[in-house]
Amino acid sequence: MTTPASPPHPATAPSPAPPAPGGRPRQPRVTELRLSAFAGHRGVHLPLGALTLLAGPSGSGKTSALRAYEALARLGGGAELGEVFPDPGACVPERARADAQRRRGFRIGCTADGPEGPVRLDVAVQAEPGLRIVGERLTADGTVLLETALRDPGRRTVQAAWHTAGATPVTRAPLPDDRLGTALLPLRVAGRTPGQRRVLAAVEQTVVALRSVFPCDPRPERMRGPVPTGTGRLLGGCDNLADVLWRTRAECGRRHALLVDAVRAGCAGPVTDLLAEPYDAGRLVRALLDRGDGTRTDLRRLGDGELRYTALALVLLTGPGVLEVDAPGEVPAALQTLTVLADGLDRALDPGQRGELLRLAARMCERGHIRLVGTASDASWAAGESGVTVVHLDRDRSVRRRT
Repeated sequence: MTTPASPPHPATAPSPAPPAPGGRPRQPRVTELRLSAFAGHRGVHLPLGALTLLAGPSGSGKTSALRAYEALARLGGGAELGEVFPDPGACVPERARADAQRRRGFRIGCTADGPEGPVRLDVAVQAEPGLRIVGERLTADGTVLLETALRDPGRRTVQAAWHTAGATPVTRAPLPDDRLGTALLPLRVAGRTPGQRRVLAAVEQTVVALRSVFPCDPRPERMRGPVPTGTGRLLGGCDNLADVLWRTRAECGRRHALLVDAVRAGCAGPVTDLLAEPYDAGRLVRALLDRGDGTRTDLRRLGDGELRYTALALVLLTGPGVLEVDAPGEVPAALQTLTVLADGLDRALDPGQRGELLRLAARMCERGHIRLVGTASDASWAAGESGVTVVHLDRDRSVRRRT
């Protein structure tokens, strides 16, 4: 029988980074998401903590908020606008009126906190008649560090101006209108003056805060069967759960033991191990629960809630070395933060599973290297849990916060 080969050892969790001077966080993180005009949202500011639940009824815009966060993350990583917004018309507010040139669009933004203090990024995107970035602003402590604007609709560029604070206070140059200027600026700024270095530091903080985002929505119907061996990196739908377990069980015993403890608390019946084994002459792998009495339960026998709970626990207990994320390799691991975007965090989970998963998330987020933004129709079950920020969205898009 051919045994599937295992990928390299996943990165272990780094030690928490000490605070930066002045008590500022050393690890950049997104602390606010702004939906100025996006889908059904207008003028909405969402505060984000280490563990945030966006709660509200169907139609309140929870999923679209996660979509906006993911879009900013991908733009911050250098992705082209068309890749990030394949259906830009769906992002335009329904009642948004076109201007005299028949243009309509949307506006999103965020605040990234870190050693440089809060840095605000705001982006205006034209969706119709053609997709392009028409305005961008990066500010810190009241100073505009980067500003772009569309001056000539006939050209595929925007006019950019960034802070220099030298003999020339502002530097101007064209930038392409299909990529985020903030992500491109390190290629344009030499860093010779204090002003330029300030711009670069703010840009780096923003980009690092936005990178390493893992949108996660486990699909039980795709997790039950054997899967081909691959990279051992977990996909957003957790389709390849068995392949990832084949890797992590052998390579990271301490985390795997924690995962087994979590699964034991969230699955019916006794659980002594969670493992993967070769299947179909080694061409595939399948996942099983070891019951401790010689019985092994194939994951296809588990309920949807048990499968979603197991997959989300695995996500929280692993990290960028195992998840399919765009991690900034040029940044030390101690300064990176992984943000998990979990749509329908409580979907199919029973009250016991919800509580166990929330407590596990709170413990992992407290360490500072993972953050979680999840959605739930009702977050009353999270009341009283330490470290959880609950943001309530109503169908009229009003926002209430409870920590």
